[in-house]
Amino acid sequence: MSSFRFRPKLLPAIGTGCLLALFIHLGLWQAGKGERAQAAKAQHAARAQLGPTAVTSALVTAEDVQDAPLTVTGTFDADASFFVDNRQLDGKPGLHVVTPLRIAGSHTRILVNRGWIGWGSSRAQLPKVETPGGSVTVSGIAAVPSTKGFFLMPDRPEAWPELWPRLDLQRYTQQSSHPVQPVVLLQTSESGGTPLIQKWPPPEDRVAMHQSYAMQWFGMALALSVFFVVASTRCQAKA
Repeated sequence: MSSFRFRPKLLPAIGTGCLLALFIHLGLWQAGKGERAQAAKAQHAARAQLGPTAVTSALVTAEDVQDAPLTVTGTFDADASFFVDNRQLDGKPGLHVVTPLRIAGSHTRILVNRGWIGWGSSRAQLPKVETPGGSVTVSGIAAVPSTKGFFLMPDRPEAWPELWPRLDLQRYTQQSSHPVQPVVLLQTSESGGTPLIQKWPPPEDRVAMHQSYAMQWFGMALALSVFFVVASTRCQAKA
């Protein structure tokens, strides 16, 4: 006759415990990211169904209006326009045209991303873009630009001061002498000037990806547990 006894050794047990803690932590981390992505997706869908909210000089709370339709009346500050580089559309290189809008009856600005325009025959000259004058009413979707930089594309001085590597709302706010709304308006309405392409895809759906990663980490934790139990079990023959 034989019997089985669980006799783990100290060092393998410590190592297994550390790895289990790591795998479970990573699984919970990915599961949490999946839940937040799901909540952001639901918020985007719900706020897209809302009617437009009129923006005034009173500063909004970014989290309250993100992804919601907004409308604002004012005058474009054409001299303060700038371009955001490295914006591709259907595989073509181009830029986003961003112009501050002075909200009617105030000095408060809101940045308006007016849309996409392609580079010309070369990057030696910025595209010519006309900005509508006078009072305009602009409609669009509120967006909060990411504050994360690109690891492989660090910020560097561009050829022109009006060419930015990314839309940095904090940078613009610090440079401005006027109050600035904490969101960018992705324009969806026509307001004259140079025709620009306004194509704003919804946020990337990464819910399934995070859930898949979480299952992989939990699966690795389970496999390690089974392996440790089997490896630590000894078969002993009875007299």
